[in-house]
Amino acid sequence: MNNNQSDKNLSDLKKYYLELGIDERVYDFCSDIELSLKERFERIDKTAEQNQIKVIKAMQEAKFAEAHLNGTTGYGYNDIGRDAIEEVYAHIFKTEDALVRQQITCGTHALTIALSGNLRPGDEILSPCGKVYDTLEGVIGVRESKGSLAEFGITYKQVDLLPDGSFDYDNIKKSINEHTRLIEIQRSKGYDTRHTLSVAEIGDIISFIKNIKPDVICMVDNCYGEFVETIEPSEVGADMVVGSLIKNPGGGLAPIGGYICGTKECIENCAYRLTSPGLGKEVGASLGVTRSIAQGIFMAPTVTASALKGAVFAANVYEKLGFKAVPDATEERYDIIQAIEFGKPELIQAFCEGIQAAAPVDSFVTPVPWDMPGYDSQVIMAAGAFVSGASIELSADAPMKEPYAVYFQGGLTYPHAKFGIMMSLQKMMEKGLVLC
Repeated sequence: MNNNQSDKNLSDLKKYYLELGIDERVYDFCSDIELSLKERFERIDKTAEQNQIKVIKAMQEAKFAEAHLNGTTGYGYNDIGRDAIEEVYAHIFKTEDALVRQQITCGTHALTIALSGNLRPGDEILSPCGKVYDTLEGVIGVRESKGSLAEFGITYKQVDLLPDGSFDYDNIKKSINEHTRLIEIQRSKGYDTRHTLSVAEIGDIISFIKNIKPDVICMVDNCYGEFVETIEPSEVGADMVVGSLIKNPGGGLAPIGGYICGTKECIENCAYRLTSPGLGKEVGASLGVTRSIAQGIFMAPTVTASALKGAVFAANVYEKLGFKAVPDATEERYDIIQAIEFGKPELIQAFCEGIQAAAPVDSFVTPVPWDMPGYDSQVIMAAGAFVSGASIELSADAPMKEPYAVYFQGGLTYPHAKFGIMMSLQKMMEKGLVLC
């Protein structure tokens, strides 16, 4: 391609953005930032390539076949596709077994199954990384809720991270006692502005805890972290890793579901809790979604890479405008979430309006704060998604409280994530909230 043709293509691209409502100043500002990220994006692509080969290898090891794509109904006995998917997940996460089901409604449900399946009255949960995710507070009973683990005599204790974001090893050691049965490690930041834990950091804390109490169960809430690195927490000692199929591992194709990968005993306990004692993994019809789940895990490494690029782009754009980004523009990434502290509710509102306006679905809708179940404040969410609530698709949400931080994630393709960030900046400019 000669220079004249290249210049024409760039001109045509810019024209498309301008036709979609992007101001020329926003386009030029963002384009300059994107050019500076070429080497960073290449490193993300290399990670995706390694993970892609890992997934293909797992599917081949499981002898995944066309026959596995057919669904079952009713009880789902002898569902070979369901069993093959679970074998694929076990190979990917290098665990003894896996539970991968569309009957698991969300990430919180998957975590609830993992906790309630493996805990008994008198047991205690310890979180070594501070406050658990908002929706898990109701599950555990930190926030009073019907059917919580607290109602069944299961207690909870947490040790906050140190000011620099590292583990408080001294207090963790002091908190482990004869009742400590399960360690709940939340990899991602949730609605917090702490740094996300790397697999290496997770491995270190698991090793430390296992040296103190070898029989304790270490469970990792792996949501938003799958395929960001080339290894998973289950490869550094986690007894269970838990996540949602409408986040990274679903690749934007799984319409619902969750997964739990781990030791044979832990997964057996989870299966009995998901279905019923005595039935376990033997029931649970696939209802025709096996194809979507299988193709989703196949696509997951490259889809996750697209979301990561969008997060890096967002951090660089907003940090240059003077806002605090967590992680910052240069930090290594351990999940797909980008937090940006705006400090004012009107900035959050404008940001979410921009993300919604860039969506392929419901782009004409204006997001507003609402009383979302499971949260202690109103939450604003922007998500014009093909799968409702799928946060691997381009989305943003924020609790309407200090420090007024927005949490941006997803993007099935990098161009869509890029457009969403440009549109969020456009909306802020139109309201006179920022200049670029």
